[in-house]
Amino acid sequence: MIEIRNLKKSFNGKTVLDGVDLSIGKGKITVIIGRSGEGKSVLIKHIIGLLRPDSGSILLDGKDITKMKASEFIRVLERFGMLFQGAALFDSMTVAENVGFPLREHTNLSNEEIRDIVTEKLRRVGLVGVDDVMPADLSGGMKKRVGLARAIVMDPEIVLFDEPTTGLDPIMGDSIAALMLDTQKALETTYIVITHDIQLTYKIADIVAMLHEGRIIEKGTVEEMKKNPNPILRQFLEGRAEGPIKVF
Repeated sequence: MIEIRNLKKSFNGKTVLDGVDLSIGKGKITVIIGRSGEGKSVLIKHIIGLLRPDSGSILLDGKDITKMKASEFIRVLERFGMLFQGAALFDSMTVAENVGFPLREHTNLSNEEIRDIVTEKLRRVGLVGVDDVMPADLSGGMKKRVGLARAIVMDPEIVLFDEPTTGLDPIMGDSIAALMLDTQKALETTYIVITHDIQLTYKIADIVAMLHEGRIIEKGTVEEMKKNPNPILRQFLEGRAEGPIKVF
């Protein structure tokens, strides 16, 4: 569904992406792992058009989105949903207003139709009776759930997740992982997840790709990655300070 080819990006002379090649299958959960600062968030920002590459291409159904005009890309962007690392909820809006925001901005649906869709999406992520609650009154896990409801409210074909379990305790993190699996299977959506959470990766991934020093160095199923002898991958998956990845 998405084909990333030789993608390169530098900032102030520092290379962040150095020829990323990655295929993302339709209806699958692709998890991109790697250390903090390796360019995972930069990569995801290219996929949703927040950044333009120095060179390379990103093909969506065969069309290079990096070459599209803004007016054309806006239509493409409607195929995407996004769950940001901190959920990125609007503090001045209620839960229902946050979830319904994309519908009010991009559709001509009535208030009643929006309310019904919002209620259904909140139910989908396990939240009932919180429509009028403000984000400040939500726990970290509930904020993530509201963020996921907003990400799927327009029934996107592709949802991107930026560190979805950051800041959560292990039990809540596992709950979010289970929720991601449930919504992906129910909606048959393509999920792209960036994380350094190995337990999350093992639980949800169809395909795992490791980003290291600006490139995808290994890719495979969870079982294939567990058996892969690459010392860089082994060190990261096992969480060891000793190894080829230097800790500064």
